[in-house]
Amino acid sequence: MNEDEVRKNAFAMPLTSPAYPPGPYRFVDREFLIITYRTDPEKLRALVPEPLVVEAPLVKFEFIRMPNSTGFGDYTESGQVIPVSLNGRKGGYTHCMFLNDEPPIAGGRELWGFPKKLANPSLRTEIDTLVGTLDYGPVRIATGTMGYKHREADLAAVKASLLAPNFLLKIIPHVDGTARICELVEYYLEDIDLKGAWTGPGALSLASHALAPVAELPVLELVSAVHILCDLTLGLGKVAHDYLK
Repeated sequence: MNEDEVRKNAFAMPLTSPAYPPGPYRFVDREFLIITYRTDPEKLRALVPEPLVVEAPLVKFEFIRMPNSTGFGDYTESGQVIPVSLNGRKGGYTHCMFLNDEPPIAGGRELWGFPKKLANPSLRTEIDTLVGTLDYGPVRIATGTMGYKHREADLAAVKASLLAPNFLLKIIPHVDGTARICELVEYYLEDIDLKGAWTGPGALSLASHALAPVAELPVLELVSAVHILCDLTLGLGKVAHDYLK
């Protein structure tokens, strides 16, 4: 393969059998359980990189079921998103993510900078309860529950939250181990078809783990729980701030 062929064909690793196909990436029947809770403000601010601003000590713990996605297949993920603002625009900073499928781990880290690690999350309905769990190896580190479809949520408010900007810290090292890319990435969810959203009583418990420290942002007070079903496209990102410049 000559240099021109490499330049033409290379978009992801491995060269001859990439871990994921080119986008765009469309998700059908994507299901969220999002539990918002109040946490320690000092611990929260210590984890959020400038120039993002933390306006309230809140965390959204998300369990997301994705049974039908182009390129990435059928998988589940879970993690913590922190409400922030950048230059007055309110959005969410993804602090950590855990999922059970290699292509979106590779694609998410390489394209956008999602902080993804391999684990075993799940989201399912157990009789009258929506149940989200997150296991890192054999250890259960998160359990979220919500009463199933107790009340319809404010659809306009839910869709507005899905349309808000999202922020990631993308870090890719150089061959010598130093940072070659270190930048704040901004991206959006696009072409959203909101099929339904519900609220109900919720609960969340977190357990300590050395390599999956979700409990470092402790649950001090539960604020809300919402269940969302929608179709959407995961838009590509743009650089909002370059730390190396």
